[in-house]
Amino acid sequence: MLKKATLSIVVGSLVMVGIFSVAWFQDRYYTSTLTLATGGKTGQYYAFGETLAKVVAKHKPHFRIKVIQSNGAVENLELLAEKKADLAIIQSDTTVTPDIKAVSFLFPEMFHLIVRKDSGITKVGDLEGKRIALMPENSGSYQLFWVLSHHYQIDETELTAIPLSPTKAHQALSEGKVDAMFRVLALGNPSVTKLLQNPQLEIIPIDQASALKLKLPALEKGEIPKGAYHGAIPIPPQDLSGVGVRAILVTREKIDQELIFELTRILNEARNDLAEEFTPAAMIPEPQLYRHWGFSFHQGANAYYDQGKPTFIVEYAEPIGLGVSVTVLLISSIWQFRMWLQGKQKNRADFYNLELLILIKKIQETQDIKELYQVRSKLLEMLELVVVDLDKDRISPQSFESFTFPWEVALSSIHHREQLLINGSDKP
Repeated sequence: MLKKATLSIVVGSLVMVGIFSVAWFQDRYYTSTLTLATGGKTGQYYAFGETLAKVVAKHKPHFRIKVIQSNGAVENLELLAEKKADLAIIQSDTTVTPDIKAVSFLFPEMFHLIVRKDSGITKVGDLEGKRIALMPENSGSYQLFWVLSHHYQIDETELTAIPLSPTKAHQALSEGKVDAMFRVLALGNPSVTKLLQNPQLEIIPIDQASALKLKLPALEKGEIPKGAYHGAIPIPPQDLSGVGVRAILVTREKIDQELIFELTRILNEARNDLAEEFTPAAMIPEPQLYRHWGFSFHQGANAYYDQGKPTFIVEYAEPIGLGVSVTVLLISSIWQFRMWLQGKQKNRADFYNLELLILIKKIQETQDIKELYQVRSKLLEMLELVVVDLDKDRISPQSFESFTFPWEVALSSIHHREQLLINGSDKP
């Protein structure tokens, strides 16, 4: 009996050692890889994919993202269905099957209608009879152009649509082989920035975003800001009304839950690393803002989003940061006011900063969301006045820079207060 018991203990011990050894080996040496379908190499999807792969490798050494290029959202879904990809980036207007699950909403993408100045095109309705370079037929940009043209009641037979790769589309527009080009992409795209250095080209505003949203709710109203593609000689020369969609990272339902959990964690907790390499990543929204948009989320993503109550520092990071920012603002404002008194020279920027302090205090005290929106309008009007003063040399560039920091603090205060009032967590 003793020998049998001893043998059982030895065998059991060996089995346990084997199990732990296998687990240790897998944890140390096994690399998990997910393939991500993006877009063309000159586009923002591919650039974001490359950045995501780099950041994931940095934060999870045995987790790899393999980036592959494609012709856009439609092809990406085909690659997912054929199991040639595990992840894909699509646009928020894309129709998906039930087995496609969201991981995270990403950055906004704006409609870009770029035309030749000698084409006679000044608005969308002028596209009739013109040659239009579009993105490849299985791309989201291609599909969205027809949504736009149908809204403006432009018949397909009344224009010449030419699907091209982004590189060839840019070349055709520069060489005058087409009159216009339509792309949907994040602001600041390097290839578009380079394209718009051609003085013969300009961006056309799209001013019916709200009406377009009635036909396609996934669209978002936005604008292409003055100077988005060149600051010294601003391109565009003024803010342009526009419309856009939101890029979404999706996956198949059957992809490993732990891997998607880790990917979601990195997307949210390493956002600064992502933004350093790819600036639009800074605009990845909080998940609760888009979880009602009709996309169901992968179990791994939900496991991250639905974690238990965070630590005090994480939960109150925004108000703590706001408090620090306000303190810095007060110190900065006092210092500037002292310099003004010593120099006996009035600086209009000081007046604006003091006004901002009053607004911040009002933001913190308001209990009415309508009043909060009025403060937001006043804040935007103040920015417009400061820009006018800068343009007319009433304030110096240095004073303008000193104004922008407290202005951003005030805008952040409004966002934080709005969330508190909406959630009902700051009722008297």
